[in-house]
Amino acid sequence: MIQLKKIDKFFADRRIFSAIDWHIRPTDRIGLCGENGAGKSTLLKLLAGLVESDGGTLQIAKGTTFGYLPQDGLVHRGRSLFAETQSALADLQQIESELRQLENNIAAAMDDPALERYAELQHLFEQRGGYQMESEVGRVLHGLGFSTADFDKPCETFSGGWQMRIALAKLLLQRPNLLLLDEPTNHLDLPARDWLEDYLLNYPYAIVLVSHDRFFLDKVVSRIVEIWNGDLTSYPGNYSRYICSRDERIAALKAAKQQQDEEISRIEGFISRFRYQANKASQVQSRVKQLEKIVRIALPPQRKKIAFTFPSPPKGGRIAISLKGASQHYGDLKVLQHVDFQVEQGERVALVGPNGAGKSTLMRLLAGVETPVVGERVAGHNLLQAYFAQNQAAELNPAHAVYAEIMADSPVAMVPRLRTILGAFLFSGDDIEKSVKVLSGGERNRLALAKLLLRPANLLLLDEPTNHLDLESKQILLDSLKKYQGTIVFVSHDRYFVDSLVTRIVEVGDGKIESYPGNYADFLRKKQTLGDLSHSPNRVEQQGKLSEEVSADDKQSRIQAHTNRKNQQRREQKLQKTLSRVEGQIEVQEEKLGYLEQRMADPDVYQDQDLWRQVSTDHVKLKENLDDLYQHWESLQN
Repeated sequence: MIQLKKIDKFFADRRIFSAIDWHIRPTDRIGLCGENGAGKSTLLKLLAGLVESDGGTLQIAKGTTFGYLPQDGLVHRGRSLFAETQSALADLQQIESELRQLENNIAAAMDDPALERYAELQHLFEQRGGYQMESEVGRVLHGLGFSTADFDKPCETFSGGWQMRIALAKLLLQRPNLLLLDEPTNHLDLPARDWLEDYLLNYPYAIVLVSHDRFFLDKVVSRIVEIWNGDLTSYPGNYSRYICSRDERIAALKAAKQQQDEEISRIEGFISRFRYQANKASQVQSRVKQLEKIVRIALPPQRKKIAFTFPSPPKGGRIAISLKGASQHYGDLKVLQHVDFQVEQGERVALVGPNGAGKSTLMRLLAGVETPVVGERVAGHNLLQAYFAQNQAAELNPAHAVYAEIMADSPVAMVPRLRTILGAFLFSGDDIEKSVKVLSGGERNRLALAKLLLRPANLLLLDEPTNHLDLESKQILLDSLKKYQGTIVFVSHDRYFVDSLVTRIVEVGDGKIESYPGNYADFLRKKQTLGDLSHSPNRVEQQGKLSEEVSADDKQSRIQAHTNRKNQQRREQKLQKTLSRVEGQIEVQEEKLGYLEQRMADPDVYQDQDLWRQVSTDHVKLKENLDDLYQHWESLQN
């Protein structure tokens, strides 16, 4: 499909790629890995044709189409969300427009060439999914987190993260032969990430992507290509398999390098010992040439890591913090309504739900940053909290240097340890004298996290702490949080991070919360069980079994969940009846349409102009009726 041969790439005097060779097959699913600045995004741009190589050749198979999603910088304006997204299918829209024109022409007059063109276009339109075009646009938009109410909104009303979702939706609808995705999950919440994973698993063409989401890489890719020192190394399998294979490879390289170093030392010793002895001159020259021919083994650098331990937390009460009947409104927007939420000492609670559901609002109420308009926040005995906000990096003083910024909030006893803490967060040497205002987003986040270490706390409230951290930094933070002895409430869109740390999931949405013991995988299974109840003839018995699984402490949640499920079941039953009726009508209309199209294909019919005109008119009306039924069916599905 694509062949890279001896590709070189330079930025100023720095060589990014050094004579790399790489082959991408038509159904490959490849994840690019490497340190920040290694060249992952550059390689994607090179494949997309946005940058040129400085040497070598790039061979592309005929008919290959490309779709590239950058990390940011895309803005859509001038059209509604639905119209902008549907514009990705401009070729299908053009075919549909021509079909409508041909139908009008054929209904008005006999035209054999028009009939032939109509039959040809209709077959092409159907083959390429034209009749499902609008429903597919809706499916993709819903999967990426847009609501039906968003469809008619102007694109310019959406923020940067949602702008990238629009770009991703258009890209998925175009279905290029090679999908190039640079951090596609950056702006997605967990439900949207789950949907995208399943979509890409069923994608029929090649995918090359960059992601700092380990779970996403594990599920989607089947090969990892590591970029290091200007070269590419391919590892079969997903990211977890790559970590094991890479460790094995580095261990083998270390052993080989040790042998090589010993051999080089032996040769250099011989040269040094006999360099000035005339009778050994030929042997010395032979050793010199031998030394020049040796290709030195280079080891990947041992990365500096965020390795730290949280200060021992002071002992607190059994209940760390709770909200009682808490509501939070912003004008007419009612984000949370009469929420009861209790966190026990030692719990690790993850707040999940789509963007805008109220997770950050709930975190601010827990932190005491906001006061609920109704209800109260009750702090547990001896509560000492540390709150990391989603925009915590914005609280840094841009006029300070890194060291001055962390020292400004440091207790006197911690001052001797500040350089060690900064070093653990990858600020070493002259980095600590950098001005905060010139730091990247990732560096600002690391500095904000470092400040969190300065004071002991028995409750950590973390809102998206992994933003701007790479895979290895996330792992070190995760390992440190696992050892932390206090209580944690956090928001994260990283599935691996959530699954590895959490003991309870709290779903936020529709102004309320619902609690699920276990990790995110357990939460999804429980949600699936609840969804299956509405289709099960033995749902009463299943509800009884489900109730036994939920702990006694969640009695209030169970009662509310039971009521919600019963109401949902009634709505589902009513919806299913309506869907069945509409589907029956569609089936009847499609049979009539098929019969009419058979008649239209009969040469005897279009010899009779009156008959042909009547059949064509009926065909147009039938198509319009079907379109209305399809739209009704789609609205019921949504």
